[in-house]
Amino acid sequence: MSSEKLTKKQNILQVVKFVLFSASAAIIQTAVFALLNDVVRLQGWFLTYFPALVASVLWNFTFNRKYTFKSAANVPVAMLKVALFYCVFTPLSLWWGDALEKAGWLDYLVLAFTMIINLVTEFLYCRFFVYRNNMNNNDVAEKERQKQNGQDSL
Repeated sequence: MSSEKLTKKQNILQVVKFVLFSASAAIIQTAVFALLNDVVRLQGWFLTYFPALVASVLWNFTFNRKYTFKSAANVPVAMLKVALFYCVFTPLSLWWGDALEKAGWLDYLVLAFTMIINLVTEFLYCRFFVYRNNMNNNDVAEKERQKQNGQDSL
């Protein structure tokens, strides 16, 4: 189904899966951020935020590629496209994060705000650029099709 149009149900399920995997990535990002901010006590938004962001991106990319977009796309190419997104998003989020922290915003409020912006923009970028013509074509999608075809013939 690399270029076929998704059904309404498939689109909704894709959004739900992306949000759930992103929530799990948010837990990882928050845990790494908290460890660096509250336990190690690193000073500065960059030193606490950037490693946490990298950990969550790797987690999110892995699961969303396989289960949300069900893509057999070339991993290095897909990863490069996601890296390009973060070449723009990361400097911007570091800039506004640092500015908001200096303006007196609570670190965790800045983190939550940034994570929400990341969720929305990354989903749109992945859905319409990274995996636009390469969805529902991996082993997970094939198993779902086989299961569906088996049920249809009963």
